[in-house]
Formats: sequence, C-alpha cells, structure tokens
Amino acid sequence: MSNKKSQTKTAKVPKAPKQGEFKKIIRIAEADLDGNKRIEHALISIKGVSWAYAHAIRKALGFDNVKISELSQEELEKLKEAISKPQNFGIPSWLFNRQKDIGTGRDMHLLSSDLVLAGKMDIRRLKNIRCYRGVRHFYNYKVRGQRTRSRGANVRGRTGATVGVVRKKLKPQKKKK
Repeated sequence: MSNKKSQTKTAKVPKAPKQGEFKKIIRIAEADLDGNKRIEHALISIKGVSWAYAHAIRKALGFDNVKISELSQEELEKLKEAISKPQNFGIPSWLFNRQKDIGTGRDMHLLSSDLVLAGKMDIRRLKNIRCYRGVRHFYNYKVRGQRTRSRGANVRGRTGATVGVVRKKLKPQKKKK
C-alpha cells in the first residue's frame, strides 16, 4: 500500500518581492495594475480615475512618470493614500467625480465599486421622487433628450411588430404548350 492518502498538499504562498525586484502586478483600489506600464497609464485602468486625475496625482506627489513597478513600497502607500484622499494632497476639487454630494454636501472622489453604487443610488433616488429623469429611467427610455421615434431599439430591445414591405406570394405560372 502506498502513502498517497496520508500525504497532504501544501499551498504555495507567493513570496513578497525583494528590494529592486520587478513587481508584475500591483493592487491599488480594487484593481490590478500592470507593472510594465508607466504611473499615469497604469492609474487610468482603475475605475473612476481619468487621465487628468492620474496626471494631477502624479504631479502632486512629485513622481517622475516611471514604470509603476519601479516605485518603492513607501511610494506605493503614498500613491494609494493620494488616490483615496486627494483633498489632502492639494488636488483641485473640479477634478473630483462627485462634487457637492447630495447627502453630505462635500466634494469627493469615488473609485471602483463605490462609484458604481453611488450611481445606482442616484438613479434610485430619482425614481423615488418621481422626477422627469426618474420616470424616464423607470420606463427604460432615453433620459438626455435623444430622439425616440426611430432610434433606441438597442436600449429596450426590438419591440412591436416589424414594419416594412411584404412581398406578395408569386402565383404558379401556367406551362406553355
């Protein structure tokens, strides 16, 4: 009999990169950033970070636009802090994606799942107060004044009967003798 049943598999734990070692993937704000990309280009892959916001963050921290894998652990922590709390680093509020929040009245910058959740909550609020935009969202119509007479089938799906020309059935031709 072999001891295969008594042997247990051990999970391999990834080792932390040593100083000067290349980090292939860096996790910031619920997103995996490619270590080969430069700071600004890597940051725009985070949901809620535009190219202008990424540039402002890099300038506020005083970093050169080097590859993100070349940053030290302390610089990465500073970068994470600046992305999550930009008002502490002198980023102008007109770059934030949530200005004068309805609930708090503050200027904020939301990222990833917080941004999606805030958008859903805004639409839910519009539906509850039954304003024009809320009603349009409720019926799944276009909200921002676009035409609806002949467009928008991709939003609601193809609805109603098909309109068009119907061909008449051809009568069988008589054979000539």
